[in-house]
Amino acid sequence: MKTVEPLIIIVVFSILSVEIVGLEYLKTCDFRAVYNFGDSNSDTGGSSAAFWIAGLPPGETFFHRPVGRASDGRLIIDFIAEHLELPYLSPYLDSIGTSFRHGANFAIGGSTIRPQNESMSLNGVSPFSLDVQIVQFDNFKVRTRYFYGRGNPGHRRNLPRPKDFSKALYIFDIGQNDIAAGLRKKNDSDFHASVPDIVDQLAKAVQNLYEHGARTFWIHNTGPIGCLPVSLHRHHIRPEELDKQGCLKAQNAYCMEFNRKLKDRVIKLRTELPHAALTYVDIYTAKYELIGNAKRQGFVDAANICCGFHEDEIQVYCGHKQSINGTEIYAGSCENPLDYISWDGVHYSEAANSWIARRIINGSFSDPPLPIKHACHKP
Repeated sequence: MKTVEPLIIIVVFSILSVEIVGLEYLKTCDFRAVYNFGDSNSDTGGSSAAFWIAGLPPGETFFHRPVGRASDGRLIIDFIAEHLELPYLSPYLDSIGTSFRHGANFAIGGSTIRPQNESMSLNGVSPFSLDVQIVQFDNFKVRTRYFYGRGNPGHRRNLPRPKDFSKALYIFDIGQNDIAAGLRKKNDSDFHASVPDIVDQLAKAVQNLYEHGARTFWIHNTGPIGCLPVSLHRHHIRPEELDKQGCLKAQNAYCMEFNRKLKDRVIKLRTELPHAALTYVDIYTAKYELIGNAKRQGFVDAANICCGFHEDEIQVYCGHKQSINGTEIYAGSCENPLDYISWDGVHYSEAANSWIARRIINGSFSDPPLPIKHACHKP
C-alpha cells in the first residue's frame, strides 16, 4: 500500500494540472450573437409581445418598468448576455425598438418541447412549442440574409451579420413545462413513455440548427419542480413526501428522469454532430444547491414567495387582483425581493438568477466543465 499511495497522488495531481493548463491556453470564443430557445425561465418579453401587455410588479427591481420577464429583474439569460458583453436579447416577436444585431430570443412563457394538445387559456400552454421556435429561427435567418444583402446601412444596423450565425452561441432552456404537463395529467406510465420522444424532439432541433451552420450549443436541463413554492402551497403534504430540502420527491423524480435521458442524448449528439461543441448544463443541481443553502446564502426560507398571495389554499398570482369573501386582494410584491429565491412561486428572483448564473457561467455545473466563454471548444 505504501508504494501505491504516492502514485495515486501524482496521477490525480497530473490530471488536475492538465485541466488547469489546458484552460489557460484555450482561446476565448468570439461569440458575436446568442440565439435562445425556451420557456418563461428565459423569456425576455415574447409572451408579452404575443399575448398581453406587460405590467408591474415584474421588472421593478432592475428595469423599473414592465419588460415582460417573469421576475423582479434580470433572468439567467440576461446575466449570460452581460458576461459575454452583449446586449440583452430582444424577443423575436417584439416589433418596437428591436435590434437583432447580436441575436434574438425565441423563448415564450408556457412553451414545451413537444407540442401539447392544450391551450394557453386552458392550462397556460403556449402554442410556440420548440418546433415552432425553430421554424421561426429558420425564417428569421433566411429573411435576414435577404434584407442584409439588399438593405441600406441604416437597416443593416439592426440586423445580424450573416457570417455571425455560425459564430453564435445557441442556448436551449426548455423542458420544464413538458414535465409539468406530465404531472398535471397524473399518468406516470404515459409520462415515462413520453420522455425519450421529448428528448428526441430537442435533439432534432439541435440537428436542424447544426445542418444550417450552428456549431456551439449550451443546453440547460430542467430545474427541481418539486421545490417550487407554488407546488408546496398547493398540496396537503405528508412528511414522507418531502426530501431533506423540503421538496416533493415524486415531482423531482420526474425531473431527474428527464435530465438523465437528456444528458445521454447530448452525449450521443456529440458523435452524430462531429463539428459541434455541445455543453450540458446541470441547472437542476445549481438550483437545488441554492435552495438547500438558502439562509447561508443570505436568503429567507426557499419556500417563501415574494410576489403573490398564497394562504389557506387561496392562490392569487403576482400582479393580479381577486375578490375573496367580498374583500379585494391585490397580490403585490414583498418589501425586499433581494431576500427571496422565489419571485412568484414558479420563477426565480433576480438575486437567485444572479447566484445561479455566476455558477453555471464558470463551468462548475457543466459537462464538459468549461466556462461559457470557452464553450465553442470540443472536449
